[in-house]
Amino acid sequence: MTISMYSASVPVFVRALENLAHILELGAASAEARKIDPSVLLQSRLYPDMFPLARQVQIACDMVKGGAARLAAIEPPPKPDTETTFDELKARIAWTIEFLNGVTPAQVDGSEDRPIVLKTPFGDLNFTGHQYLTAFVLPNLYFHSATAYNILRHAGVVVGKRDFLGKA
Repeated sequence: MTISMYSASVPVFVRALENLAHILELGAASAEARKIDPSVLLQSRLYPDMFPLARQVQIACDMVKGGAARLAAIEPPPKPDTETTFDELKARIAWTIEFLNGVTPAQVDGSEDRPIVLKTPFGDLNFTGHQYLTAFVLPNLYFHSATAYNILRHAGVVVGKRDFLGKA
């Protein structure tokens, strides 16, 4: 049995974002319980040259929004990076999930061999749809989601692997 491009992308993206929203809820609750200004957590980073928590969440959302759009051969809707609170980040995740839920299997399936060109400051990146999903979008989604998780865990938020993976 083969797996479709849609089932390997959009539902996986939604699940990862739902788990990320849960992790942010735990972070917000921890900040409140420990009387920590939430902005301290939102601007925390693991190392000075890494992005802070808020940016990690924005990138995870942008990665799957752009990923689904490019696989569906549609323009990704713009979303400015203006979030500064846990609630705003959770709203961004909800907005992204709403967009993802509007992408249909008919739009994505069959995109395995579709050429995808990503313009970057370092030059163009050329992929097939399958390469784009498996070698770029999914690794970036998990990298930024795991980094957000790790920032909160490092800051003392009680989160565990089950929170990151979600319920089976």
